[in-house]
Amino acid sequence: MRRAGHAEWTKLRTDAASIWLLLGVIALTMAVGAGVTSTARCDAAGCGGDPARLCLTGVMAGQVAVAVVAVLMVGNEYGTGMMRTTLTAVPRRLTVLSAKAAVLTAVTLVAATVSVLGSLLIGWLAGPGRGFTAAHGYPALSLTDGPTLRAAVGSILYLVLIGLLSLGLALAVRSSGTAIGVVLALLFVFPILAQVIADPDWQRRVQQIAPMTAGLAVQTTAGVGTLPIGPWQGLGVLALWAVAALTAGGRLLGSRDA
Repeated sequence: MRRAGHAEWTKLRTDAASIWLLLGVIALTMAVGAGVTSTARCDAAGCGGDPARLCLTGVMAGQVAVAVVAVLMVGNEYGTGMMRTTLTAVPRRLTVLSAKAAVLTAVTLVAATVSVLGSLLIGWLAGPGRGFTAAHGYPALSLTDGPTLRAAVGSILYLVLIGLLSLGLALAVRSSGTAIGVVLALLFVFPILAQVIADPDWQRRVQQIAPMTAGLAVQTTAGVGTLPIGPWQGLGVLALWAVAALTAGGRLLGSRDA
């Protein structure tokens, strides 16, 4: 496992596209979060804003780069034929899957942590100037605050789970383009579908099973009781999607030739 993990890390760090994409996770997440924070406004007490969630909005953009990194870890090998070399060097398919998942988790954790902490720092600096002050009922953002800490940790875990979900789907379909399309559809079609459903009960059910909508509930720090699903329960739904994708991808990896 150690040698397999080292091989996966070597392949990842020598791929310029993956390195730039990981830097893109940080840049996109922080830039979008800064843009949203700078345009938000709270002019009076009880304005209904959620400063933590606002500055973490960029996670929705950063997840796309995370998904592409995960897909390329598999798609590039199938596209170039390197997967045959990988499976010859490491015949145990479960070891290959575990090594890829471990390396992806490690690099995503680093990128996600920098992104989330940077976004919260921007919110801490810019929020008071946009009216999110103690006088309006919004103390400065702080990781010592339970809901804010949960939003931060949950956002990091969210990006990691998106990566693992994408890795599993890429192993299942074996094509980078197809896998990216499937991941993006899975993330963004559900929210669109929820908006066009007229029945409130069915709309709520769709939101409860949608990987992105349910997963990002963990960012909410205000009005949690109005969510279609609880913060940690929502992240659990995304975790189930990731486990299902990795299980399917792992089984197909073990049953098919490279």
